[in-house]
Amino acid sequence: MNSLIIAAGAGGLFFIGYRFYGRVIERLYGVDPSRNTPATEKYDGVDYVPAKHWTVLFGHHFSSIAGAAPVVGPILALAYWGWLPTLLWIVLGTMFIGGVHDFGSLMASVRHGGSSIAHVAERLVSKRARILFSAFTCLALVLIIAVFTEFCARTLVVEKKIVIPTFGLIPVAVFTGYLLYRRKAKQVPTTVFGLGLLAGMIVLGAYVPVNLGGRGLEIWMVVLFLYCIVASATPVQLLLQPRDYLSAFLLFAGVGIGYLGLVVSHPVVKLPAFTGWKAGVGSLWPMLFVTVACGAVSGFHSLISSGTTSKQIATEKHARRIGYGAMVAEGLVATLALLAVASGFTGLSSLTKMVKAGQTIPAFGQGFSFVTRPILGEFGGLMAITILNAFILTTLDTATRIARYIAGELFGVGNRIVATVVPVVLAGALVWGGKAAKIWTIFGAANQLMAALALMVVTFWLLSQKKLVRYTLVPGIFMLVTTVGSLAYGVVKYFKTNDFLLAIISLVLIALSILMLAESIAALRRVKRAT
Repeated sequence: MNSLIIAAGAGGLFFIGYRFYGRVIERLYGVDPSRNTPATEKYDGVDYVPAKHWTVLFGHHFSSIAGAAPVVGPILALAYWGWLPTLLWIVLGTMFIGGVHDFGSLMASVRHGGSSIAHVAERLVSKRARILFSAFTCLALVLIIAVFTEFCARTLVVEKKIVIPTFGLIPVAVFTGYLLYRRKAKQVPTTVFGLGLLAGMIVLGAYVPVNLGGRGLEIWMVVLFLYCIVASATPVQLLLQPRDYLSAFLLFAGVGIGYLGLVVSHPVVKLPAFTGWKAGVGSLWPMLFVTVACGAVSGFHSLISSGTTSKQIATEKHARRIGYGAMVAEGLVATLALLAVASGFTGLSSLTKMVKAGQTIPAFGQGFSFVTRPILGEFGGLMAITILNAFILTTLDTATRIARYIAGELFGVGNRIVATVVPVVLAGALVWGGKAAKIWTIFGAANQLMAALALMVVTFWLLSQKKLVRYTLVPGIFMLVTTVGSLAYGVVKYFKTNDFLLAIISLVLIALSILMLAESIAALRRVKRAT
């Protein structure tokens, strides 16, 4: 089948979802542009800072949620079950679950003073619910930090040409932020200047590869962990906002060129549409839904929406553009990754071989290079991996910052550095324990389970406002049942292979989710008695 036809069909459905279903959800929450947001009411110059323009905040939000997961997950699912079920879940999941989840988490946080979704759970359900949700979230964030640290470090070792642009983006972003916030420079010329510097870094990296030798993996992981600690404690307007803003343009360029490549080359999808119900990692349900992860719905997005974005949004008028719109954009990224690899490989065996070897990101580079060859020649793969690594770094920074927020709320830790070090150290222990390569499935399940719990919290908020809850309750139940099922499958598998640490982590996640559900049911009964 022609990849361009598939892309056009998916794009049309995404547009319908944003234009029509997104407006339904917007009316449900009663968006009011005249209301003050936490960014203006609680401005502190560090975390609560209204973005200069909604596109700046969109850049941060999109950069934070669009890490490696919407690329890696769909490619894994493609290798296991084929492109058709993967594509259907990406499109339908984005429209009816992912976008609703992200938008709802953002609005619930905005209406509660920029509090995290865990803190919102305390107000709506119980104090115990906040503690359970915070503990669950901290564990999930440790998994995220561990997974993406290894992804980034391994990519820096294998693709030595991307070292300079990956880290060169940091001083470029700081300087861009200085021009925008301190010097009050005009946005357009400042953006062009910053992107020009970044382009220079990419060219320089192509000619000056950085090789750290045999200990490169360990060195890069230490560097990345130290970066997480420092970056998460830096005021958002100095690094996070301008870096994510510039990174978003980088991703937009990559996605635009990728889809333009599909238009120009319109390759035929060579890999099978459906390979069977069962794969090595398990059956299509429930494992497909946790494997695709952020490409359709992600609990991590609720942490971004309620952790950083809600503290920077200047007006509720921008909520649908940023909350629902960024999820649709991520769905487009996942669709591009899926079609690029499905078109760029001539046989399933070669893709499966790379996946088993842990070379999912190079597989994406190969597919992207194939579809963009008429435009970028042989540089398409390098560009793809550069973009992807930049967003892995963004995910690391944001995940660590949110871990700091939640640790501060949960344990009452006021020192930003102290609240950051503990989750980073735990993530490091997982990486050096040799378990990070096996964490992806648990990460996906924890991620989707977090989405289910966040949807339950948003459902309670809608209930407290006497609004319809079916738009959040039905997706929440579906994700809860699906992810608990995948974790239960993992527990059996890990005990059989003597992976006791991963089995224990899975059991803890299941226990926390059951306890959280019990708290929600008790709260619902209290609401019924009161009414």
